[in-house]
Amino acid sequence: MQFDVLTLFPEMFIPLKQSILGRAQEKELIQIHTVNMRDFSKDKHKKVDDTPYGGGNRYGN
Repeated sequence: MQFDVLTLFPEMFIPLKQSILGRAQEKELIQIHTVNMRDFSKDKHKKVDDTPYGGGNRYGN
């Protein structure tokens, strides 16, 4: 079974290589692949945020 995880923080999934999930990966019962969404950013700062919805400013003007 394969799991693909889209994330901004792939380092958060390192602990999944331990415990029960780690043993399942060692036995090749499951595969967990993390994809860093920042790798696909076209911005030079690797920004992934979108523009705010609705426009205007935060004060409602």
